[in-house]
Amino acid sequence: MSKLKVMSIFGTRPEAIKMAPLVKELARHDGIESICCLTGQHREMLDSVMQIFDLQANFDLNIMEKQQTLSTITTKTILGMEHVFEVCRPDLVLVHGDTSTTFAGALAAFYHKIPVGHVEAGLRTWDKYSPFPEEMNRTLVGDIADLHFSPTKANAQNLVREGIVGEIFITGNTAIDAMKYTVRDDFRFSEPLLNELDFTHRRVIAVTCHRRENYGQPMQDIMHAVLDVVNAHDDVEVVYPVHLSPVVRQCASEILGAHDRIHLIDPIDVQQMHNLLARCYMVMTDSGGLQEEAPALGKPVLVMRRETERPEAVVAGTARLAGVDRQVIAEMASELLDSPAAYAKMAKAVNPYGDGNACARIAQAICWRFGLTDTRPADFGAQG
Repeated sequence: MSKLKVMSIFGTRPEAIKMAPLVKELARHDGIESICCLTGQHREMLDSVMQIFDLQANFDLNIMEKQQTLSTITTKTILGMEHVFEVCRPDLVLVHGDTSTTFAGALAAFYHKIPVGHVEAGLRTWDKYSPFPEEMNRTLVGDIADLHFSPTKANAQNLVREGIVGEIFITGNTAIDAMKYTVRDDFRFSEPLLNELDFTHRRVIAVTCHRRENYGQPMQDIMHAVLDVVNAHDDVEVVYPVHLSPVVRQCASEILGAHDRIHLIDPIDVQQMHNLLARCYMVMTDSGGLQEEAPALGKPVLVMRRETERPEAVVAGTARLAGVDRQVIAEMASELLDSPAAYAKMAKAVNPYGDGNACARIAQAICWRFGLTDTRPADFGAQG
C-alpha cells in the first residue's frame, strides 16, 4: 500500500525552525512519506537551519533575488510549485504561519485541488496592515486550509469566530519542540563574542528589532530605550543580532553602535539564538517567535510592538506588551532589572505555547484525518 505523501512547504528561517521538527516527526511514521519543499524566500539563513536539523530538501525553488518584493516572492512561488506538483502530487500540503511563501504555497495547492494543512493557525491582531503582510497572509490561508493546527485554544477560537471550514486541532507550538534539538548546557557559540560574555555575573539582555511597521520613528524610539536601560544599569550588557535590512542596520549603528556594553552582531543561526536565550537574563523584541521560545526557557519578554498576535503570553504573564514609546519601554525593562519580585513573577509563569509535543499531535491528527489511525489526538492543554 502506498504511503500518504505529506509535503511541507517553507522558505524563511522562522518557518524552517518551526517546520523542521515536524518534517522529522512525519518521517518517523511508517505510513507517511515526508517530503520537504523549500521556496528559498530566505537563502543563507534558511540553509543554516536545514544543516542544524540535518534535513535535505526534496525540492528547492530557490526564488530569492536582490531587492525582491512581496509580488515577486508570491508569483515565483506559485509558478515554481506548478512543476513540483507535476513531479510529485502530494496528498496533503503543509504550510506554516504567515509568510508570503505560506500564502503562495497554500494558493498553489488550492489551484491543484490538493488539501492544505495550516501549522500555527489562528493567530490574529485584527489589523490587516499590522503586522504587514503577515496578518493578511495567515487570514487568507485560513480560508484555503482544510486542516488547522492551532497552537492554543485562543487561536482555535479565533478560527471558530471567523466561521472557518475544516478540522481544527489545538497542538501547542512546534517552536517549543525545536528547542529539544538546539539547547545544550555545553554548547559553544560560533560567534566568538558570545563565548566571551560573562552570563553569570553580568545581566545580558537579548534584543531583536526588525519589524517593518516599526521602521522610522518607532524603531528610533526603541533603540533609544535600549540605550537608556543600559546607561541606567552598570551590570547590564546587550546582545543584538542585527537584521540584514539596511534600514535596521543603519538605525542600530547610529544609536547603539558606540556603546561598549551594547554588542551589535550579525544575525545568528537558530542554535546560537536558542542558546543565547537560555543564558540571557531577559528578552526585548518585536519578533513573534521569541515570544514563544523565551518563556519556555524561563526568560521574561518585553514585546516592543503596539499589539501582538500572541496575547496568551501576556495573559499568562510570560510577556508584557511594551509598545514603542521610549519611556514606557525603558520603565518596563528597568522594573525587571530593579525588582526581583517582578522578574520572578514573569520568569516562573507557565509557558502557554507548548509542552514539546506539538509535532506528535500534528502527525497524529494527519494520520487520523486520512484514516491511518482511529484515534484523534487530545488537544494541547485539555488535561488541565
